[in-house]
Amino acid sequence: MATLVRNLLIYFIFCFLFFVGGMIYHLETRLPQKDFSDLLNDIDQKRVTELVVKDDVVQVTTEDGSQYMTVVQEPAYLVSNWHAGSIRVSYRKDYTELLFFGIGIVFAVSLLLVSWLSLRIKPATPASVFANEKLISPGVEGQQQVTFDDVAGIPEAKEELLEIVGFLKDPELYNEIGATTPKGVLLQGPPGTGKTLLARAIAGEAGVPFYSFSGSDFVEMFVGVGAQRVRDLFGEAKKNTPCLVFIDEIDAVGASRKSSSSEGSDERGQTLNALLVEMDGFSPTDNIVVLAATNRPDILDPALKRSGRFDRQITIVPPDIKGRRKILDVHCRKVRVSPDVELEDIAVMTSGFTGAELASLVN
Repeated sequence: MATLVRNLLIYFIFCFLFFVGGMIYHLETRLPQKDFSDLLNDIDQKRVTELVVKDDVVQVTTEDGSQYMTVVQEPAYLVSNWHAGSIRVSYRKDYTELLFFGIGIVFAVSLLLVSWLSLRIKPATPASVFANEKLISPGVEGQQQVTFDDVAGIPEAKEELLEIVGFLKDPELYNEIGATTPKGVLLQGPPGTGKTLLARAIAGEAGVPFYSFSGSDFVEMFVGVGAQRVRDLFGEAKKNTPCLVFIDEIDAVGASRKSSSSEGSDERGQTLNALLVEMDGFSPTDNIVVLAATNRPDILDPALKRSGRFDRQITIVPPDIKGRRKILDVHCRKVRVSPDVELEDIAVMTSGFTGAELASLVN
């Protein structure tokens, strides 16, 4: 944020100096001004060789090469009488006012731009960050709860996550015996294998608030905004414990800092640091579980996967034939299926399909 403010200040100073410089240049290049009577006297003495008329201002050039200017109330009427002589007369448009008007517009636009950007880089508040939050609370009318009954084809992953469900359902039981649950669980696997659905099912089974965000939600062009959003997210989560925080596509913000060389690396680095600090900052008694999903675990920063953060990693792979059959059963519950359809045959023919692809096939 400091870098952005410094750049904006430099831009503002540049525009201001450009405006002042234009005024100084205009004043420095102005010709000396004389009275109209001096012009008439020079014409009578035949010392004037050229007249340049710009609106109500007449620029005079004498025979010795000197120049001055004078103001004439009706230059067109008066100058017409001088055409017959040896004085060269020309008419030009005065663009001075237009020039200063343009400079003023540039200056005003610069002020508006700086003001707008200043508002954009203000620290985000919980109200602004969570205006579009995906908070699913049990029992809210219109919210369709997802449970493990809606998840099929990944029995091993479901079994590993039952502990998380138990902790969120009854955290006091675990606290009484001194047991702790992992702060973070990383779901990794190809796209469409059910990572997001599994996270929603955990919240549905446990009956706890579910905060779901994408890693790209925390990455902005302004340095510092993403880090503030992370702090606001965990601040809001601590008010609604026990709860589940899910960050999809965490590789968007958690990519390794060693290989990051893009323009947004500073913003991603600060956001990642804020995430690591927040995960280190809450204790097991805060009853917050952080789930993250990625299909590119190889590019994640090692600091994310160390003990005390996302130290439990669950790999989800495309289902086998039994898993595909169960997934087809789940999706076919919601549609009318012809008696001629053999789901077993479809499961055989769809080798390599993910859960999302099977759902699309049923649809």
